[in-house]
Amino acid sequence: MINTKIYKAIYKLAEELLEADRIGNQEKFDAFYAELKAICNDNENTDKDHPEQWETLADFTADLDGALVIYEKALAKATAINSKDHLSSIAFSMAVLQMEMGEKPAAITSLQNAKITANKIEDKEFKVEIDELLTKLLAE
Repeated sequence: MINTKIYKAIYKLAEELLEADRIGNQEKFDAFYAELKAICNDNENTDKDHPEQWETLADFTADLDGALVIYEKALAKATAINSKDHLSSIAFSMAVLQMEMGEKPAAITSLQNAKITANKIEDKEFKVEIDELLTKLLAE
């Protein structure tokens, strides 16, 4: 379970990052990103470390290779606590990024992993989204 204070801070920063991006304010975006990264680094390998903070950091990382590295870290942390929701979400995000990078085989593998872990989650719409994207990629 993620620490409530950290969850609220991450959620607030995510909203601020989205708004800074929406209005095109790179200076604010960079400052909010630095805050989020500091939270991740400060909590790393403590009892407050959680895959959600790393997944959120990866979501806002512009460098695609860098984002994949952070998603891998989030995936390892989700595996350590056996969080099916996070495992599915992170693998799906990785697949989308891998598709963007032209890495179709890696994207298929990530989606297959997302599908496996998603069988234990309650979000039926997300399961459908995973299935549809995997089906589309396998048909290409």
